[in-house]
Amino acid sequence: MRRPDQQTTTRPTTGPAPGTGTGADADATVDAPPGKGEDQDRHPAGDLTTEAVLAPYLRGQAADFLRSLRLHHEHSAPADAGGHDAAAATRALRRAARRISGSLHTFRAALDPHWADQLRAELAWLSGVLAREHAYADRLTRLVEALHQLSGPALPAARGARAAGETSASDAQGRAALGVGAARAGALLERRLTLARTRSHSAALQALGSSRFHAVADAVALLASDVPLAPGTTGRTPEALLEPAERAEQRLLAAVAALPPADTEPYNEAQDAAWHQARLLLRLHRYAHEVVLGAAAPALASCGHALDLHRDAVEAAAAAAAAARTPRITPATAYALGVLHADQRHEVEAARAVFRETWPYATALTAP
Repeated sequence: MRRPDQQTTTRPTTGPAPGTGTGADADATVDAPPGKGEDQDRHPAGDLTTEAVLAPYLRGQAADFLRSLRLHHEHSAPADAGGHDAAAATRALRRAARRISGSLHTFRAALDPHWADQLRAELAWLSGVLAREHAYADRLTRLVEALHQLSGPALPAARGARAAGETSASDAQGRAALGVGAARAGALLERRLTLARTRSHSAALQALGSSRFHAVADAVALLASDVPLAPGTTGRTPEALLEPAERAEQRLLAAVAALPPADTEPYNEAQDAAWHQARLLLRLHRYAHEVVLGAAAPALASCGHALDLHRDAVEAAAAAAAAARTPRITPATAYALGVLHADQRHEVEAARAVFRETWPYATALTAP
């Protein structure tokens, strides 16, 4: 498994990438720093066996999951108290679920396949349900703050307009038009996203009280003490872990090499899916890196963060566009939402540029 600071001199393979239903990323928040379950010393090459590496990693993540679940129950009992602590516990819960799910996907051949597939699907369901409420809240905050900045003294269009020779009078007219619709656009977004957040909150509470959730929690509790390995896995050579990790890396490199070039149309939203797929594959690669090397990959943190910001901007732009399609809104409101959509698409392009600048495998971006 190559280190991120090493450049590859061969073209990555173009094998099929795993689907988005792996559970490696069903949430909508920036991936947080590694938890206790992955803060391990680097493993000597001779100790890269499923018993010595994969099983302890999964047990550690399961323990983090259960610890976070306990904290979530403790802090979410009163309706209006401990909200920040409950949110932090939920994020930690999802973080552990993602790492368990991603590892079950990458190292499936070393595990009981039926058990791994079933638990992975259930963790994807849980992570998705828990993520939506916070995703809507974060999206509303992002859009309202952007509207406030856009309707202030510096109209976003003026960033490029002044360079193109537009007059200050035109800028003033644009600011005035945007100011008229910004307040109503913000109110519309708040109604829509608050309603979505409320429904997601209810869905999360229902899920956490369901028999399905308790079955998932029981399965993770068993994982904390016993990892179902595939028959014949005991005593296998390091290739049992290195080969799946290498395949995860190659899928990522192929996906990044296939990303649209920097000079493509910025509003071509059909290209977003390729970037989302690269984000999912990067997460799987990072988790495999943590399992095999016993530590996080610092060189991948910045580009991973850039793809998280990319996802956030894409979804915020989509929310602005959806609000603009609301029947019977005023032209000023529609104009403000259009400017907001354009601003978020510029943020999409900015995130892609940061990713290209911070991507450690330089040649993957230049492969023909």
